[in-house]
Amino acid sequence: MNDSKIIDVANRAKVSVATVSRVLNRSELVSEKTKKRVLEAIQEMNYTPNAMAKNLRSKKTMKIGVVVADIEVSYFAEIIKGVENMANSLDYNVIICDAQNKKQKELEYASLLQNRTVDGMIFVTPEMTNKEIIGLVEDGYSVGVIGRNIDHEQIPCAFTDNVKLARDVVNHLIEQGHERIAFLSGYADAIDSYERLEGYMKALRDAGMPFIPDLIDNGDFNEDGGYRSFMRLREKNTDFTAIFTANDEMALGVYKACKQLSIQVPQHLAVVGVDNIRLTKYITPRLSTVDQPKYTMGALLAEKLIDQMNNNEFKDKRIFKVESKLLIRESSIFKRNHENGSQAALQ
Repeated sequence: MNDSKIIDVANRAKVSVATVSRVLNRSELVSEKTKKRVLEAIQEMNYTPNAMAKNLRSKKTMKIGVVVADIEVSYFAEIIKGVENMANSLDYNVIICDAQNKKQKELEYASLLQNRTVDGMIFVTPEMTNKEIIGLVEDGYSVGVIGRNIDHEQIPCAFTDNVKLARDVVNHLIEQGHERIAFLSGYADAIDSYERLEGYMKALRDAGMPFIPDLIDNGDFNEDGGYRSFMRLREKNTDFTAIFTANDEMALGVYKACKQLSIQVPQHLAVVGVDNIRLTKYITPRLSTVDQPKYTMGALLAEKLIDQMNNNEFKDKRIFKVESKLLIRESSIFKRNHENGSQAALQ
């Protein structure tokens, strides 16, 4: 009996499980060089595709998978809740997959589709490329995406306008009198990072203010990263009076650093985050943030994906662009007075 598994073939060929599947399904998205390497690995390992799994393609598991970048980040909890509640109401169960901020883990979780462990899968702010996600769909698998709009008629997407929400934040800080505003991005490859950076830069440009690279740092979307990122900004000796963090987790790290350094928020430093996680309402001062309808995005995507796998009654609706809202709280409403220096720049 051949005990080789598709993941073993992928490891032998040094490719993803999705690539092996595409080769087996004769997809044109795989280069001839890669295809040759995969076929050689299949032959060397005497691998035979699971016939039972193929036969199950027309049957249903009544399960969908949800792949998130980091299960510890609060942002994903509300999305998962929305997915799970909607899926359960439609008699589907949910398998939650933590990619641990690794693209390779996302690709490995795709094998749940290929092995028919789940009927469909939702990727939340994935690091996988559009081409890789489209490849799964063109291989016959049902996939939805939250946090990105992919131009493909069979891929339902739910997302917010990251550029707009970032511009709203920066415009608010400019209205408060801030001229030097720092920005903490998340993972370098995350679409949320560079779209929010784009919005930050556009708001500065529209206000006739210079873009200063030394005011930008990467906090990896988590509290510890936000803390370290803020400390790096301080070490640069670049003065700033406000900081916009690309999510609330990093803002919590900024709060921690400010407490250690006796920096008062908002008197010495205005802070604004994104996501409106529960804790932001209970810390002191309450954090200004951008509320994204996370639960709604999860519920919408689950409903659409399950419908698409069944009756497809909502076939004319694929894209769900949901509105975000800036919530102004105490952490950013201290008006900077340039004349009397009521708010000193951080140096």
